Amino acid sequence: MILSDIRRYLEQRGQATLADIALHFDASPDAVRGMLEVWMRKGRVQRRMATGSCGSSCNQCAPAATEIYVWGGREDDPDASLPDSCGHRA
Repeated sequence: MILSDIRRYLEQRGQATLADIALHFDASPDAVRGMLEVWMRKGRVQRRMATGSCGSSCNQCAPAATEIYVWGGREDDPDASLPDSCGHRA
């Protein structure tokens, strides 16, 4: 897995959860997060949480499933949507 592979993956999808990216590249979420931080520092990727309360309320979703990375995202874009697998929609 190299930076350009992650770039292509996110460019094609627009956004993906940390869990999806890690699964696709058969890598640990922490390793993928480190690679994504490079793109975030360059301003090419934005990290979002599925909802404002994810990670702080019910704690039933895996953190990697609610951490969403958006290629070319901007701070003023609407929040990313919940992954389809999340049954804890408000």
